[in-house]
Amino acid sequence: MSAAQFGRYRGRSSFGRGLAFATSDDFDGGFQFCRIVFRNASNGDGAGWDVDWPRADENLSIRLSELTRTPVSMDDMRQPKHLLVRLTDPALFHCPFVMMTEPGGAYFDDDEAAALGKYLRKGGFLWADDFWGAYAFDFWADQIGKALPRSTYPIVDLPLAHPLFHTVLAVPRIPQIPGIRYWMGSGGRTSERGPDSAEPHVRAIQDDHGRIMVLMTHNTDFGDSFEEEATNHEYFLEFSVPGYAFGVDALVYSMTH
Repeated sequence: MSAAQFGRYRGRSSFGRGLAFATSDDFDGGFQFCRIVFRNASNGDGAGWDVDWPRADENLSIRLSELTRTPVSMDDMRQPKHLLVRLTDPALFHCPFVMMTEPGGAYFDDDEAAALGKYLRKGGFLWADDFWGAYAFDFWADQIGKALPRSTYPIVDLPLAHPLFHTVLAVPRIPQIPGIRYWMGSGGRTSERGPDSAEPHVRAIQDDHGRIMVLMTHNTDFGDSFEEEATNHEYFLEFSVPGYAFGVDALVYSMTH
């Protein structure tokens, strides 16, 4: 892997230049959606950290406040506060939950991998969403393996009987959620990579006590189900409704386990 080279983000240049990153002063005791800003490897498979940002972060936070009693931090305009964090930022350790989108293109250097591994072992929770096909999964597995070696922390498929699927709302199946543009342009298909991504998976890395440290939703795009909830009513009913059920379960699980 030529990991010393990085690709460009969609719509972003450099490593978060010009963005406002979280500091310890930003945390006020309520839930705030933390998103990881990461670099892309030139040979990875992903469009960058900012896919679905910020609307997915805001919309899922709103649904969390509506469907649970979780206190969600709001700004003066009654919009949910959400934060951007780099893996080497001290603020990472204030986030009980962090999100990565399109992790099939992510690259971690030694310092980032060490910080992520420490965060996860100390009780943190990472949700990696929206990567499709075998290449993207294998690329991501190599990167997360730098933080949590697979010999000690294997990646497993979660059965539907796992408590995560029933934390607040019942999730009876793993939905395959396509990006809305793919769905509309393909006549309603859901597998964005054809046969290579035909089956959606919910996978995890767990600690010695069975707590999920890393949640992986592969061959499905929950982020678009949050971001695009108001774009198309049929898409909302078919994908956003089950997407929010799973998303709220994942958030509450992350903060209670």
